Amino acid sequence: MSSNPLVIGRVIGDVVDNFSETVKMSVTYNPSKQVYNGHEFFPSMVTSKPKVEVHGGDMRSFFTLIMTDPDVPGPSDPYLREHLHWIVTDIPGTTDSSFGIHRFVFLLFKQKKREGLVGAPRCRDRFDTRKFAEENELGLPVSAVFFNCQRETAARRR
Repeated sequence: MSSNPLVIGRVIGDVVDNFSETVKMSVTYNPSKQVYNGHEFFPSMVTSKPKVEVHGGDMRSFFTLIMTDPDVPGPSDPYLREHLHWIVTDIPGTTDSSFGIHRFVFLLFKQKKREGLVGAPRCRDRFDTRKFAEENELGLPVSAVFFNCQRETAARRR
């Protein structure tokens, strides 16, 4: 059995195929809530725009970042898999600048060239990361991280 948290969390398998991480990426919400694979956040903790840093590229490399939810409308029956939250393209190679638990996945792909994407997806529901990557010749991801999120109930609020 693999100890890779992306395998354990079924990101590899449900969202993308197995890949080797070649670039480091960090995602942070608010000033100090860094995303680590499998950690849990409440929705109120992830409402602001995250800070994403890419390490290990160069200024001649450009990347595409996708945030998707593979557990829509719920993890027990994700028949709308995946829901696309957003895509950011042309990221320079260095950027030091429902119910149940849902996985939110950040996937980083290296682009072959700047402005290399065909176009925006027609629909956010039933988005297919593999198909999008294939259609835009992105290949396998170069980095990924995910977090779990579930509704805040009165019993869990502090």
